[in-house]
Amino acid sequence: MDKIPSVDLRDFLSGDPERKQKFVNEIGKAYEEIGFVALKGHFLDDQLVEELYGEVKNFFELPTETKRKYEIPGIGGQRGYVGFGKETAKGFKKGDLKEFWHFGQYVSEDSKYKDEYPDNVIVEELPKFNEVGKEAYQMLEKTGQYVLRALALYLGLNEFYFDDKIAEGNSILRPIHYPPITEEPDDAVRAAAHGDINLITLLMGSQGKGLQVQNHKGEWIDAIAKPDELMINVGDMLSRHTNNKLKSTIHRVVNPPRELWGTSRYSIPFFMHPVSSMSLNALENCVDENHPKLYEDTTAGEFLHERLIELGLIKK
Repeated sequence: MDKIPSVDLRDFLSGDPERKQKFVNEIGKAYEEIGFVALKGHFLDDQLVEELYGEVKNFFELPTETKRKYEIPGIGGQRGYVGFGKETAKGFKKGDLKEFWHFGQYVSEDSKYKDEYPDNVIVEELPKFNEVGKEAYQMLEKTGQYVLRALALYLGLNEFYFDDKIAEGNSILRPIHYPPITEEPDDAVRAAAHGDINLITLLMGSQGKGLQVQNHKGEWIDAIAKPDELMINVGDMLSRHTNNKLKSTIHRVVNPPRELWGTSRYSIPFFMHPVSSMSLNALENCVDENHPKLYEDTTAGEFLHERLIELGLIKK
């Protein structure tokens, strides 16, 4: 496959069984073959997207010392600000050329996850930043829920199989700023080749060149969404759970041509995580003689902790 397939969530939501099944077949096939789709018909409206980008740019334009106030020690970067170059892709020594922010799950005071998740960090200088971030988080979470319902059907499971596993899940909304490149990068790139940790990732901001996906032939292809599309890919957790039937595809964000080094890039991925107790053991109907079990049993929480150590965000 040499381009990213496009699907429309409105087919799944239409109430028409044929259109719904068409969406299930299209997204399932794409995730078996390349692990990425461009998705129209999601729950983010244009005004919310515009407001979110405005607030994100306002935040990253704050002075460095102001942003550093929001870098919270001891939580592995799971909330608030993570400074430039602090995250390193698995297997790489150079830090990525980016800084980012994390919004996390919103839980009630009486939720059993209240003590498990760090509180979201409030930016005092920008009154709307947290409000707009929360709304975008919830619309992306709603979109992801329906994508997972479609994938459950494709896998021969109950449509609502994932619902209780992602309810109050440990999902993260990560606005990223790739600043202008001011000197020779010395092998560092904006985001080195990696697979995502989570179940699925819903990405805003892949309208321009930069994001590349590695297909099964090992070729790098550009992943460019239309303005009304999200790019959605399979993460390692879902790949493990389906015994690699659905593919977690390696991807990267390359540096722009030298003449564009002076420009910033912004992208906003939503990393959809389940609750930490979810078993990632291979589904029984994804293992047979031709597809032996590939991964050791683990839980989502154990797997996440291991990967955060590999990324350098948690110290052993």
